[in-house]
Amino acid sequence: MELSWLNWLYTAVAQVITWIHEGYSTFIPRNSGLNWALTIITLTVLMRLLIFPLFLKQMRSSKKMQELAPKVQEIRKRYKNDKQRMNQEVMALYQGQGANPLGGCLPILAQFPIFISMFTVLQAMAGGHAKFGMTQTLVDSARAAHIFGAPIPATFFTSSADIVQLDADPIITKVVLAIFVAVSSLTTFLTVRQSVTRSIAQMPDNPMAQQQKILMYVSPLFAIFSLNFPLGLILYWVTTNVWTLGQQHWFYSRNPSPVVDAKGNVTTPEPKPSLLSKVKKTAPEPEAPAVPETKMIRQQPTRQPRSKRTGSKKS
Repeated sequence: MELSWLNWLYTAVAQVITWIHEGYSTFIPRNSGLNWALTIITLTVLMRLLIFPLFLKQMRSSKKMQELAPKVQEIRKRYKNDKQRMNQEVMALYQGQGANPLGGCLPILAQFPIFISMFTVLQAMAGGHAKFGMTQTLVDSARAAHIFGAPIPATFFTSSADIVQLDADPIITKVVLAIFVAVSSLTTFLTVRQSVTRSIAQMPDNPMAQQQKILMYVSPLFAIFSLNFPLGLILYWVTTNVWTLGQQHWFYSRNPSPVVDAKGNVTTPEPKPSLLSKVKKTAPEPEAPAVPETKMIRQQPTRQPRSKRTGSKKS
């Protein structure tokens, strides 16, 4: 899936892979699976940090649309017989409130060229081709690396003879790839479930709720197509799923979904306290040092002895 107009992006991804790998090679063997696994994971995290602002924009736009849901329902009821006018009024409401219905597509659109670039670069490595500015030494290093005994460039459908040429056991390789694909499917399901559950909780009467539930159970099946992907690319996909899962949990915990009551009033609950605030709250306050009580000493007037005869004071 090599697109010529993305050659500049392929070269950029290959260059970043080279820099990261060289950095880890200073203290980890160059051809080890750990080195290449950390290289792919680090590259994935850097890519996700790059599009993190788009994620925040998506979440804020989604939250704004959920707050406007009662007004949208009113418009739909009012203009249910005039779909053109209904769509115009809904779009006018979104524009007036700064909500973007297409905001949720931005992270997906941003990830697509990155995924294609990763796929193309790793496919070139799997084939032993030094392309996009990569050296043959780097390509040979990737082909020699194994993760849990499975070569990084191998796919589930790679022939046993080719796997043996990569100095690996075919059975172990296929088992490792199957496990990685299963983890990819599970993380995909959990990510979609987290998003769909929140959406349904916010809008129980959403007409798309049933379709969202179907998508939640169908989406993991797309991971089956990754059986034809190199192990390195599957590792990238698992890492990005885990990142998305944690990222969504972080945002949802700090931005609780607005609740719409029977009268259409929208209220936003308080965000859940962070772990740090819980620790501060539960930690016992240090006791102040006890101050010793000071004894009150009364000053008694001293009697001076008098002379027995005269009664005058003794000098």
